[in-house]
Amino acid sequence: MNTLSVNRETEEQLFFHNYSRLPIALTHGEGAWLVGDDGTRYLDMIAGIGVNALGYGDQRLEQAIALQASKLIHASNLFMMRPQFELAAKLLKLSGLSKVFFANSGTEAVEAAIKMARKWAADNGNGEKNEVLSLSNCFHGRTYGAMSLTAKPQYVEGFHPLLPALGMIEFNDMEDLERRVSGKTAAVFIEAVQGEGGIHRVSKAFSDRLMALREQYGFLIVADEIQAGCGRTGTFFSYEQLGLEPDLVCLAKPLGGGLPLSAVIGSEKVAGVLTYGSHGTTFGGNPVACAAGLAMIEAIEKDKLMERATQTGAFFNEELSKLARRHSAITDIRQYGLMIGITVEREAKYYVERALQRRVIMNATSRNVIRLLPPLIIGREEAQYCINVLDEILTEEKAGA
Repeated sequence: MNTLSVNRETEEQLFFHNYSRLPIALTHGEGAWLVGDDGTRYLDMIAGIGVNALGYGDQRLEQAIALQASKLIHASNLFMMRPQFELAAKLLKLSGLSKVFFANSGTEAVEAAIKMARKWAADNGNGEKNEVLSLSNCFHGRTYGAMSLTAKPQYVEGFHPLLPALGMIEFNDMEDLERRVSGKTAAVFIEAVQGEGGIHRVSKAFSDRLMALREQYGFLIVADEIQAGCGRTGTFFSYEQLGLEPDLVCLAKPLGGGLPLSAVIGSEKVAGVLTYGSHGTTFGGNPVACAAGLAMIEAIEKDKLMERATQTGAFFNEELSKLARRHSAITDIRQYGLMIGITVEREAKYYVERALQRRVIMNATSRNVIRLLPPLIIGREEAQYCINVLDEILTEEKAGA
């Protein structure tokens, strides 16, 4: 029997070429480390693009998945299932909001929120109130509605025409905010911390003015917490740190503990917007994913991982600041919990490639930003390992090696 090779050549034969995969065939993970099929261990500083909050091999998560899979893997939303109920109740307690809709991915949560916003406006008797706005440099997903809200040209090239009645507000620009919102605005989507955009946080002044304009024009505020949520910035939702009060919240990435799961959480204002048959999903709220999600949140709380994100993030900031004083190639550091952006003078992929050679996995966003999204379980020793590797790369670069 022939054994299928897991390598670049086989990938070329099997798949569409839309991913630039790393030259690593993984077998398993241990804590904050990934292991390749040759036994090489890599420090994972991206956590499955922000998904693996508990790292790898958390037994509580594995046991929750196994136990629920032994009972019921799928039944559809025609039935009531305890894991859904328990996770929904937990999310409502954490958010203080009123209703939950489960889907499978971040982009599906955004799609649902777009539909909810437009239907909410239509239900309130204003057929012209259908404009949906987002912020420059944002990223909301890959499906048509979410992609249409996304600012980066490389994600939308070749896919036009996009969803109509959309617009973009300049990030943290109060004057542009005043110009763009109006009585035709149904919703404004906002990432309190932009992840794909390079780890930039919305200012409190911008957030406060957005809420004041909501009172004036009667639109919804949708908080996209897909990357920054579930404790990554030191609070369960990153918008909490701004005092923002959203009408809809989109969660995904770590929510399912590594399984496909997302949620839209809504305030009392939008509690009646979805009626029977107006929206749905076959797999959303899968009982195994919901059981995993509940175990993940309980672990974050029990292990005080939000506090650790704050503390380890501060350690990163302090040590990276020392690096910046020694290496002029670092021009800025932005750190919110364990959501870290390092702006560099050249293309960030240079550092990403050299870090991989030293067995540290990081990634690049916004061309010249090194993005770190490690598991929330990461400790100072592992953080220092990552910083030491960056120091080595920067030193070699300075020496012209």
